[in-house]
Amino acid sequence: MKTEVRIDKWIWAMRIFKTRTVASDSCKKGRVMVRPGGKGPEIPAKPSRMIHVDDVVLVRKPPVTYSFKVKALTENRLGAKLVPEYMENVTTRDQLDLLDVVKISGFIDRRKGLGRPTKREARELNRFTSEVFTDTDFEDFPDDEEPGSGPGRDWTFDFDESDFES
Repeated sequence: MKTEVRIDKWIWAMRIFKTRTVASDSCKKGRVMVRPGGKGPEIPAKPSRMIHVDDVVLVRKPPVTYSFKVKALTENRLGAKLVPEYMENVTTRDQLDLLDVVKISGFIDRRKGLGRPTKREARELNRFTSEVFTDTDFEDFPDDEEPGSGPGRDWTFDFDESDFES
């Protein structure tokens, strides 16, 4: 059995990242840290860094920083059912709570350029706007006055029908 494995291979094998290339790139970008022996300071991990049993690997996937304790080593990708034998998720509760906040915020925090809202978001948005903006009923006006007349309601327009003729 191996005593050390490259960190990019291990985080790929543990299904933390979908491809080894993505795992390697995240190491290069400084998103992966190692705490040797589970104690002491966090050390930025290059893709070639060797990890050992009992190390803690910290992976930053915004907005959360996940923490995984190494229980066993492998370079080969495993089935999802076997992953708990090789690592333990020791992510703190406050980090996991950040995921709940993101899920709750939903479409409210939608940044420009993220595409169209999903069907569910569109239904919620329609429900919200229909509650806020209701159609004006002309029945609310007194009988002796037409909509657009009276003080503060000068809705006269500055055009003639000749403006629309071609």
